[in-house]
Amino acid sequence: MVEDKIILGIDPGTTVMGYGIIHVKGKKMEMLNFGIIELKKLPTHPDKLKRILDRLNGLIQEYRPDEMAIEAPFFGKNVQSMLKLGRAQGVAIAAALLHDVPFEEYTPRRIKQAITGSGSASKEQVAAMLQKLLKFKEIPKYLDATDGLGVAVCHHFSKGVGEHNKTSSSNWSSFVKNNPGRKR
Repeated sequence: MVEDKIILGIDPGTTVMGYGIIHVKGKKMEMLNFGIIELKKLPTHPDKLKRILDRLNGLIQEYRPDEMAIEAPFFGKNVQSMLKLGRAQGVAIAAALLHDVPFEEYTPRRIKQAITGSGSASKEQVAAMLQKLLKFKEIPKYLDATDGLGVAVCHHFSKGVGEHNKTSSSNWSSFVKNNPGRKR
């Protein structure tokens, strides 16, 4: 059976949120759209969260993605910024859940690794590689858009196995399950 799905990728933010939408059919991957949700002019954090929800609902209704991928939280020094970012991520995930779109999370390092081969690649390197892969003309002013696209492409390259679906070998129950012959 030929794979045929649309993937929505999200790079969450509270000033600018990036998104990218790709269509995968068989071995062919094409970009359908990418862009940003600009939030910096909105006066309050709840206003920003509402804008995120409204825009993502619109994108989901327009493109009907089969799956959504979102960049997972990373640990920063500013706790207030982390809380606001977590809320933005939560609203994006809620939009997916509202429309019954399964989602997966990927760490920033894993996304960069999947796109460029280096987990420490710059945003510019990720954008340039995506431009080659997906053949779009211009790199956008806000690299959050290509970051959102990168999350979708990473999801495709990872065959949908992100942070939620990883099997952890670091806990005892996983070890026992994966090594049945090692019990006493």
